Amino acid sequence: MTLFQNAAFFTTVNHFGDLPLISKGEVAFAGRSNAGKSSAINTLANRTKLAFVSKTPGRTQHINYFSLDDQGNFLVDLPGYGYAKVPEKIRQHWETLLSRYLQERAPLRGLVLIMDIRHPFTPLDIRMLDWFSSTGKPVHILLTKADKLSRQMAVQALRGAADFLEKSYPNCSAQLFSSLKKTGVDEAESVIGKWLE
Repeated sequence: MTLFQNAAFFTTVNHFGDLPLISKGEVAFAGRSNAGKSSAINTLANRTKLAFVSKTPGRTQHINYFSLDDQGNFLVDLPGYGYAKVPEKIRQHWETLLSRYLQERAPLRGLVLIMDIRHPFTPLDIRMLDWFSSTGKPVHILLTKADKLSRQMAVQALRGAADFLEKSYPNCSAQLFSSLKKTGVDEAESVIGKWLE
């Protein structure tokens, strides 16, 4: 049985004070709008419609909780960041909510950061890493859409990411991931499973 096999929608939250009290362990998923976050969550859960996949970036507008088991472990889907067409007031609310969640949430075990392998480490990704690094909790990066590059180019991109992280963010790891080809699922599960042990 896989870690995400029994994932089920639990609740949606728009204010820090409404976060679930029963949570024992949480793994948050974050990423730029259109980096493939919802697709990655669906692939890990081996489901097509667990997380909402949209052609319109920025559709996840709240913190969505998915229960993983009856032990109080949750997958937490955070709003995508960096989508220009979101009204400024909403964007500011997201940023405040995200910042507080990432820096203050006690049950949070680690952050899975989704980056399109063709455009990794954008200024907003770096900002997210900077926001989170002060917590000392681990970050695991899924370089998604790896199928869009040749194997050689994908491995090269992964090596470049690993070198960058080693110098600047030693608490982070990275891997190749493809929702289309379902590659990288076991590796991601292994990392996340250790966080929740």
